[in-house]
This record gives sequence, C-alpha cells and structure tokens, in this order.
Amino acid sequence: MDNQFAPNVTDDTLKQTKRHFSRLGLMFLIGTLIIYGVQIAASTIAGMINPALLDSTAYSLLITMIPMYVIAMPLMALLIHTVPATSLEKKKMTAGQWILAFLMCYGGMYVSNYIGIILTQIISIIKGSAVSNTMLEVATSSSIWVNFFIMVICAPIAEELLFRKMIIDRTVKYGEATAVLFSGLMFGLFHGNLNQFVYAFVLGLFFGFIYVKTGNIIYTILLHMLVNFLGSVVGVILLNWLGDEFMNALSDTSLLMTYAMDNMPKIMVYFVYMIMLIAIAITGIILLIVNARKIHFQPGEVTIPKGKRFSTTVLNVGMGIYFIFWIGMIILQLIL
Repeated sequence: MDNQFAPNVTDDTLKQTKRHFSRLGLMFLIGTLIIYGVQIAASTIAGMINPALLDSTAYSLLITMIPMYVIAMPLMALLIHTVPATSLEKKKMTAGQWILAFLMCYGGMYVSNYIGIILTQIISIIKGSAVSNTMLEVATSSSIWVNFFIMVICAPIAEELLFRKMIIDRTVKYGEATAVLFSGLMFGLFHGNLNQFVYAFVLGLFFGFIYVKTGNIIYTILLHMLVNFLGSVVGVILLNWLGDEFMNALSDTSLLMTYAMDNMPKIMVYFVYMIMLIAIAITGIILLIVNARKIHFQPGEVTIPKGKRFSTTVLNVGMGIYFIFWIGMIILQLIL
C-alpha cells in the first residue's frame, strides 16, 4: 500500500503526473484503434482475394490475429515507448515459487471466471436473450493448432510485454499498487467483454504483482502460457472429444443420463479432468488465504495523496477516453 506519511506533493507534480497518465492512456487508445484498423484491413483484403477464407474460423482467426501481432502491436509498443519509463530491479524466482504462483493465479482465475459467468447470466435473464461468449465459440470451432499458436504462444508474449511490462514500467514510480492496478484494469478492459474482463482483471493483478516484485517478464509470460494452454487447448480438445451431443445434453438431465450411459469412458475422463482442475483451484485459493498477509506494495518515488488519486490517474483525457471506449465496447457486447 502507498505510504500515507509521504511528503506533500506539489500542484506542479500532480499536473505532471496527470499528463503522464493521460499520455499513457492516449498511446494505448491510439494503439487500440490501430489494431482495429489493421484487423479490418486484413479481413477486407482476404475477402477480396478469397471470401471463402473468412468462412473458416481457423483461417479467419489467423487472418485477423497475425497482422495484429506482427504489425499493430509493434506499432502500439513504439507509441508507448515515447512515454518515460522506470527500470525494475530483476530478482530470481525459484521453480517452487513459480508453481505456487501458478496455483494461486489459477485459484483466483477459477473463482473470478465463475463470477463473470454468473454476472453474464444475470444480464442474459434481464435482457431476455443470451449474451454470446465469443471467445469460447471461437476456441471450440477453430483448429487446435491455431489455438495453440495464437492463444498459447502469441497472445501471452504480446500481452505481457504490453500490459504488464510497458504499463508497470511507466507507472511504478507512483507506487507498486498503482502500477499493478492499472496493469490489471487496462488488460481486463482490452478483452472487450464482461466475462473475460472479470477473470483477465484478476489474472492481470496476479501477473502484475509477480512482475513488479521480480522485474522479469518471462515469469508472467510462462504463467500466461500455461493458463491459456489449459483453457484454450486442453479444455477444447476435451470438449471436441465429448462432441456436440454432450454440450447439448448439459441443459437436459435426461439427455445427460442417456449420454453418460452410452459414453461412460468419456464421462469418466471428463470428471477426472474437472476434479483435477477443481483441486488445483481449491489449493490455489487456500494458498491465497494463507499468504494474503505477505502481499504488500512499496510506495513509489511520487506518492499521489488520498483524494487526488482517481482524479489524477483516471480523470484525464487519454486514460479517460481509453476507459470509456472499452467500457462502451463491453456494454455493446452485452446488449447486442
């Protein structure tokens, strides 16, 4: 937590801090617009060359995501590099500490994922129609190898560099807690839907804490890769193996019983896998509770006074528009 007994911060310093956060938010906003532009251009060109390519989820994913990672995100990184940064001291993390970190991350993600699902279901009931889970639909209808390449290799590397290293390096001088919070918030919002926002925000906080304490982005990249591998590859392989019949049976007890009787080996594998994930999640939650008191944040070179933090870091042009843009995208996803 930030030091409550820090010396007074001048109005000049507060103005400089506000401009700093505004500039950072603006660079992320422009980067976001570049991403959308590049993806739209790639889809348009692919449609002109061969419209059938866009009918395939796997090809469509590659057509939109590869240009994002190869063109848009590097341009975004160049923009963010114009904002002054602070180098973090690198510290080693043992294999045991990394495993414990994974368990706690997974426990936090597991709980927050269900919170996101519940919130989405409540909104579905209120609006009278289902809220689509675009990421799940894409993952289950795409190729496993495309999922692996995009979600396990490309996404963790690009997202950890942009939303962990580049945000935290540019906000840590205002306190570790501030840096971790903005890393989690901006990362969560970037996913553009409520369900993913909730668990991405929580994961972002965990990854941010690990990076701010180690100064080594490779640890969070590997954690991100493992989390995505379990969800986007192993989980999807299992669902595809169980088949559409299983997915349809989940909403009907009699159909599920019939499916179970006809496919007992598959059901046994499914339950073993689910029990394993639940065990990992429970272990992580227990570790979180036990280690909660050990979580602490160091103050930065500049401590923003209470009562001025929100107005300084969020209520500025760049960061304000970034937040409004992504909150708007999430609302649109919920109501359309």
